[in-house]
Amino acid sequence: MYQPDEIDWQLIEYIQDGLELVGRPYASLATQLCLSEVELVARIENLQCTGIIKRFGIVIHHRRLGYKANGMVVWDIPDQQLIDVGKHFTQFKYVTLCYQRPRHLPQWSYNLFTMIHGLDREQVITNVETLNETCGRFPHEILFSQQCFKQCGAHYVYQKRTEA
Repeated sequence: MYQPDEIDWQLIEYIQDGLELVGRPYASLATQLCLSEVELVARIENLQCTGIIKRFGIVIHHRRLGYKANGMVVWDIPDQQLIDVGKHFTQFKYVTLCYQRPRHLPQWSYNLFTMIHGLDREQVITNVETLNETCGRFPHEILFSQQCFKQCGAHYVYQKRTEA
């Protein structure tokens, strides 16, 4: 099993609070860690592939950008169509998350989840209808957010091993 080294842990510490807002954030971070940009990206990919970093992505504070409505849309997609429909949904710029979850029958028949942001509820509803019309009509529900919670990325704790 892969064991991260000190540089990996420094990298995790730097990225968990967000990348620097510059033209080439990986190059800037690589300089701080005395790595090349290629080495830094390879380390991030390795940390993801080995499961040490579960997710690496962007956190957007959509309300600050004017998007006042967001809905988690849960879909009941036939299993044999799930991958194709999911790929289709991700082609739309207003789909910010798209992922599969297991059904919990008989109470919960939904297996595909998409997050749709809009300037208002009507825009979200219109965007959901567009999705539904472009790939066949599937049962779904829109679960609108009632409040905004703190949005942040994952934080990791490193405890240095001591040799016995």
